[in-house]
Amino acid sequence: MVVVRFENGKRVIQKWDNVFKAVSAEPRRQLIVTLLDSPSDQAVPLPESAINPNVPANPEILKQELYHSHLPMLADLGFIKWETEPLVASRGPQFDEVAVVFEVLQSAAAEIPDSLVVGCQRLEREQQESTGN
Repeated sequence: MVVVRFENGKRVIQKWDNVFKAVSAEPRRQLIVTLLDSPSDQAVPLPESAINPNVPANPEILKQELYHSHLPMLADLGFIKWETEPLVASRGPQFDEVAVVFEVLQSAAAEIPDSLVVGCQRLEREQQESTGN
């Protein structure tokens, strides 16, 4: 029984490390939120779906970063699937493991300090709706 708990514990730790690695870059966060807002069977266009509307990025540079770094990482973790022609992404088999982080944050928006909310349109909206302002 101890061995099973140990192995399960290691597996869970690795899964959480993967989730936090995935959400450690803004383009990846934006893409995950866009996919969360889209129908589960729908692909989203890139690089548009990975751009923060408050801090527009150079689409060509972002497209290169997505292609060479962000998309392969998210796909390797099973969070997304992606195609190159056209450049699109859709939910992967493990998408729920990373999506739940954003669902919980959105549901607790009223409790999140303003320093982490102001400037994030989605959390600002969720916070306003939950407080009735």
